[in-house]
Amino acid sequence: MITKFSDQNFLAFTRENEWGADINVEQQLGNGITMQIWDSGVIVFSPAKPAQAFDLVLSCAVHGDETAPIEICDELIESIRSGELGLNCRVLFLIANPAAINIGKRFVEENMNRLFSGAHSEGEGLVNRERIRAKAIEGYVRKFFTSAPAGERQRLHYDMHTAIRDSKHEKFAVYPFTNGAPYKKQQFQLLQQLDVPVVLLHDGPTTTFSYFSVNEFAADAFTLELGKVKPFGENDMQRFAKTKQQLTRLLTEGPAVNGEFIAESLRVYKVLRSVNRNYENFRLHFPDNVANFTAFNKGEILATDGDNPVHAEVDGEAVIFPNAKVAIGQRALLTVIPIPAQQLPLV
Repeated sequence: MITKFSDQNFLAFTRENEWGADINVEQQLGNGITMQIWDSGVIVFSPAKPAQAFDLVLSCAVHGDETAPIEICDELIESIRSGELGLNCRVLFLIANPAAINIGKRFVEENMNRLFSGAHSEGEGLVNRERIRAKAIEGYVRKFFTSAPAGERQRLHYDMHTAIRDSKHEKFAVYPFTNGAPYKKQQFQLLQQLDVPVVLLHDGPTTTFSYFSVNEFAADAFTLELGKVKPFGENDMQRFAKTKQQLTRLLTEGPAVNGEFIAESLRVYKVLRSVNRNYENFRLHFPDNVANFTAFNKGEILATDGDNPVHAEVDGEAVIFPNAKVAIGQRALLTVIPIPAQQLPLV
């Protein structure tokens, strides 16, 4: 049974109707904004006359236990609904995995952030909730971007996460593979305004949500890592104040940047290699609590995959997202190295 949406906030509605069927709500808000609910966790706000030719996607809960981004999105949604926050662009909010939120887990059956760009239908096909949901989410993003008013428009997608381990850099962004296009100074500046001063450049196509938006719609899209996983109610939201302030500015003013781009103020890493788990007896050779961006010396052993050791290839090679428990064939860790931002092709 679908609960009356007006009786509760959007997150509560989403959790109660975690795999909602036939949800189709449209409402004119008092501030001239049209609100549409396309599915559980899928809500679109459109101002009557947007001042910006700018379409924004804010997604969270691709992993259900990453609560701080969920709370940020919930606060923004309720501010728009109440009329407290004006709006000068179209925005799609996506709470991606309500079922995982409800059990306080990263996912119910499968890591959703390995299922985009059609990966949901490969192999065994649409056999679980995450796969079905990932396909549906692709459709909602497509509908949102392609239903925009005609003309040249800027598209931006922030897929917000928190990490399961500590990090040498509390907040960082993954800049997906651009398919050969140059990196954008404006986007680096917007990331810095989000309180995200560190950027990791990915080296190839992936099945992540942010790369889907880059590849399918030529959007500027990023995976944002904003801190560490904590249960609801335990996040220090002051640590996200600058991030929320910038998201509010995007909604009200569009993608405006402050001053000139200064390359020296940005810390950049590039992917050196991806290490997959190919055997059952894969193990990492460092403690479980090693932080993201921990660096190793050339020759140090990072992992063993079956009988095959994986050594650091260069001094300063750092590990990120290590997880020895991934499914066989999936990435168990990335290694990265720092590079000067001045070397990047920029527009």
